Amino acid sequence: QVQVVESGGGLVQPGGSLTLSCVVSGLDLEYYAIGWFRQVPGKEREGVSCLRIRDSREYYADSVKGRFFIIKNNAEDTVNLQMNSLKPEDTAVYYCAAVGLHNLDLWSDPNDYDYWGQGTQVTVSS
Repeated sequence: QVQVVESGGGLVQPGGSLTLSCVVSGLDLEYYAIGWFRQVPGKEREGVSCLRIRDSREYYADSVKGRFFIIKNNAEDTVNLQMNSLKPEDTAVYYCAAVGLHNLDLWSDPNDYDYWGQGTQVTVSS
């Protein structure tokens, strides 16, 4: 049984940092990519970042390049999203998702992904 669980969301002031963690069980991640998405009410789910586990290839949305970093934590077996210099427009529910490499076409297309977590709320506000 595959499970995807995110954690680490919360309230942070503009300019602050937050790290989200994603634990995926039931998959051999060597054959998968892990993506982070976000969604605000009334808008489509947006691809934020993706990590191909096998070769550590990273992908980022233009809106977060240089501020967000996707990291495989081998000690804890998590895929983390380190978010720095946060802005109010980063406020959203953040989701972690897994996609088999054979199914990965466009990393930022949520329709490509097979398994999803329940989401964690990130609010950037003073």
